Amino acid sequence: MSPGHEQQGSEEQAMSAKIYNVLFICTGNSARSIIAEAIMNQLGHGHFKAYSAGSYPKGYVHPLTIETLQDRKFDVSTLRSKSWDEFATPDAPKMDFIFTVCDNAGGEVCPLWPGHPVTAHWGFPDPAAVDGSVETKRAAFAKTFRELSQRLRIFLNLPFDKLDHLSLQQHINEMGEQE
Repeated sequence: MSPGHEQQGSEEQAMSAKIYNVLFICTGNSARSIIAEAIMNQLGHGHFKAYSAGSYPKGYVHPLTIETLQDRKFDVSTLRSKSWDEFATPDAPKMDFIFTVCDNAGGEVCPLWPGHPVTAHWGFPDPAAVDGSVETKRAAFAKTFRELSQRLRIFLNLPFDKLDHLSLQQHINEMGEQE
């Protein structure tokens, strides 16, 4: 085996062993970003570590967020509403990807993230803002869960080891433009 071939194999092994950090941002960090964090941590199978945060966190996770996730057998024990300031400090995990999942956060001036992560805006309607009966509200949370799950499954199927930074940026921007 040639030395170049051994190096290529070790590079591929390193790429497949990499754990990507992903931050989901929403203004209140009580519903959409929390749901995205839970889905990514489960579907990412140890290759992705997800976090969520808010620019103006509510300080609690919406009860229907917890219910929606528990009904689908997701672990909710570590979920909490937190400020994006936690992820802008020098000792915070370095993010590879940052997604805003609400329209308010998409228009806000974000902190400067170390390491130049790939960023995109993926707007989803706020299920916590839905008025109506408890069943109507549950349906809104279920819809948000389905839509986030579908988008994240597409994201997780990208060939990360074959795409450069600009190509990844283009792919995730295009995903955000899809309905």
